[in-house]
Amino acid sequence: MNGNRVMRSKLLVVLALVIVCDCVIGMASSCAQRPKTTKVKRTVKHYKEVSHPTPNYNKEITNDVKGVILHHTAEPTIERSLGVLTSTKKKVGTHVVIDTDGTRYIMAAPTVVTFHAGFSYLDGREACNEFTIGIEFQGNTLEAPLTQDQIDSAIEYLLPLISKYKIPVKNIVTHEMVRNAYKERHPNKRCSGKVDITQTEYKRFMRCLRSRLNEK
Repeated sequence: MNGNRVMRSKLLVVLALVIVCDCVIGMASSCAQRPKTTKVKRTVKHYKEVSHPTPNYNKEITNDVKGVILHHTAEPTIERSLGVLTSTKKKVGTHVVIDTDGTRYIMAAPTVVTFHAGFSYLDGREACNEFTIGIEFQGNTLEAPLTQDQIDSAIEYLLPLISKYKIPVKNIVTHEMVRNAYKERHPNKRCSGKVDITQTEYKRFMRCLRSRLNEK
């Protein structure tokens, strides 16, 4: 009787070991057959570009392209904005206007000096028109934030220019920032007090831009 019990116990132990081995082999096989995960790259949306040249630019000098100045148009419609930026009476211009759906209206090449900054100071230099690109966002950020399409479209436009011209991120600023810097240097100089991109929207834009730059 005792011998039968011992034999039964041994058989149970052997059976248990067989079951455990099968499980381990099965798990190893499953892991070996599992496909490797790959990092999915974010799809880049290519926004529409429309040529809409401005006559308001300096024909005598070339833009050094050392910085970028962000503006909002403060006009209710894209048609009004484009009208202002091509008016020979107002004599203001820019390089690109970005509508709320992300459509880019190209008004001048980056190397053209357009009239978008006025009295301004950035990175040790005055007259920012001569070395910066002007980006105008359709709308008024005091009333409504930039759309995500506007931000994404501006970044899509800027990334190759940042790379080509080696533009430092610290030189991507708002019109208000360069105007205030100028006023600090010339406290008696009268400058327009127009508010452009709010600091909230500027910081939001820069977070998105830095994130995209870090992906490269």
